[in-house]
Order: sequence, then C-alpha cells, then structure tokens
Amino acid sequence: MTIDEIKERVERIKACGGDYEAAHEHEDALHKDVLRAIRDGECEAPQACAAEALKTLELDFIRYCA
Repeated sequence: MTIDEIKERVERIKACGGDYEAAHEHEDALHKDVLRAIRDGECEAPQACAAEALKTLELDFIRYCA
C-alpha cells in the first residue's frame, strides 16, 4: 500500500458529501486495510501511511454504529 493510494481513498471519502453512512463505511475499511498492510509488511512507509489514513478523522461527518 502506498501513500498515494491512501490519499486517493481519503479524497473518495471526502467526496461522499452528505452520505455520512458511506463515508463512515469507507473510513472504517481504509483504517482496517492500512492496519493489515502494516501487519503484512506491505506498506511502503508504515508511519506515514498511518498518519495519512488518520486524516479522515479530521473530516466532519457523523460517525455511529447501529
């Protein structure tokens, strides 16, 4: 997994607009995928990838689990 791939996914989450359920689902998937890539040694720069993925937490949308 590359930082550019993560940036693209963060942008897709931003693009969800008012669909906070989709944004939250994509955010959860991104965080899990980054953790798995780090675990499996498939991340080009683990700390930088984690930092990039965590930028989604700065996005303003409702997060909840039913």
